[in-house]
Amino acid sequence: MTTAQERPEINWVPAIILTATPIAALTLIPWYAFSFDFSTAAWVSFVVLLFLNGLSITGGYHRLWAHRAYEAHWSLRLVFMLFGAMSIQNSILIWASGHRTHHRYVDDVDLDPYSAKRGFWFSHIGWMLRNYPSGVPNFSNANDLLNDKMVMFQHNYYVPLVLVMNIGLPLALGWMLGDLWGVFLLGGLLRLVVSHHVTFFINSLAHMWGTRPYTDENTARDNPLLAFVTYGEGYHNYHHIFQYDYRNGVKWWQFDPTKWLIFSLSWIGITKNLKRCSDFAIQKAQLTMQFKRAKAQLDQRPADTRVEALKAKMAREYESFTAAMQEWGKLKEEWYDGKKAEFQQKWEDASFRTRFKEIEYRLKMQRKRMSLLMAQAAAA
Repeated sequence: MTTAQERPEINWVPAIILTATPIAALTLIPWYAFSFDFSTAAWVSFVVLLFLNGLSITGGYHRLWAHRAYEAHWSLRLVFMLFGAMSIQNSILIWASGHRTHHRYVDDVDLDPYSAKRGFWFSHIGWMLRNYPSGVPNFSNANDLLNDKMVMFQHNYYVPLVLVMNIGLPLALGWMLGDLWGVFLLGGLLRLVVSHHVTFFINSLAHMWGTRPYTDENTARDNPLLAFVTYGEGYHNYHHIFQYDYRNGVKWWQFDPTKWLIFSLSWIGITKNLKRCSDFAIQKAQLTMQFKRAKAQLDQRPADTRVEALKAKMAREYESFTAAMQEWGKLKEEWYDGKKAEFQQKWEDASFRTRFKEIEYRLKMQRKRMSLLMAQAAAA
């Protein structure tokens, strides 16, 4: 057990901000509501600024700068830079480099800056309250960010930007909208507190609550409820295995407004070079997990005729899965053997494209059969 003497020193700036702002919100906002009431303009400012903060973190800090999942026009990067500073979650440089460290050492209790294996409190907020060694900024993984003029401008002038965006902007909006203190309290104070904890939920709850359809090699979970309040970041199990995909909610019906924003802006050239993981890799990850879970289910059942039949059926499915992997491997060999031109010619050939799509379709159908097999195994 860690003693008081062994605990790192308190990190006073974030400790004060993360303690004082919720207390101020819980006291000042109810008092103001009962004493003066909030205008519609104040509530609109809260919603608009909250969304700008959230999307600047998810679309900017996270998917653009931390993972380089797409490229963006300077105008969009400017918006993300300014409203990211407004969220007071540190500079792009510190945030993104720390997040890259998190992905590299995910769940390591010594190296992951906000390891979920150290508990909810630590991963949610505790890691910022003390100067833990795992949280010390290390920019060795961020040469691209160190050479980004906009990133470095924000890093060097972070405090003035924070003050302008969190005090100057809400007060100016409040003055223009005729509700100076109402806008400041909702669009400034309450917005900041909500924005903080919405992001923090990804580090904590998204590693503890939900499903793992793509990998069980780490604690990350998919959770549609969290996705709804985190602008699509709740599909965290997918993200941790396919971190360079600009999408988190990879299925069309999954709520991911960050994905929709990035994709829609590509129509007018504001974003480009959107990175997508192949359907084949996604199907492969899902099938791998299905086989693993089906085997675990069947291994727990007493041996009988029905269980043995299901095991035989699973073995046949696995043979089919292996054959698809081998077929895909041959296509990859053509690429890695330097036959790029030949590969591209085949890709343009309709018969080759059909063959490639057939592999993906076979895996899709196999996932459905495996879902049925797992249901049968559960009932066995």
